[in-house]
Amino acid sequence: MASDPEFVKFVCNQIGAAGEIASRKMFGEYAVYCNGKVVALVCDDCLFVKPTNAARAFVGVVAEAAPYPGAKPHWVIEDRLDDREWVTELVRLTERALPAPRPRKML
Repeated sequence: MASDPEFVKFVCNQIGAAGEIASRKMFGEYAVYCNGKVVALVCDDCLFVKPTNAARAFVGVVAEAAPYPGAKPHWVIEDRLDDREWVTELVRLTERALPAPRPRKML
């Protein structure tokens, strides 16, 4: 089931203070970017944040699941999505811990 674009817009609005936020539709679902880095996925109207060691202490106990078959487990953010400050800090910590994206090769 594809995610609702309005839900993706809501997620991006909730984390907007974390940095430059964007989303991109991919295979019927969405990648969420912060400052050019993929920090999360939205699949089946659920937010999946990439786990990082830097954010592990902050996030506490949280469910983990694969956003799609064959994917690595991500943190499933459901109950705290309405807590704008908390989810923004989680995304901020995640973005800082992720490496810069590799430059794209020109064809």
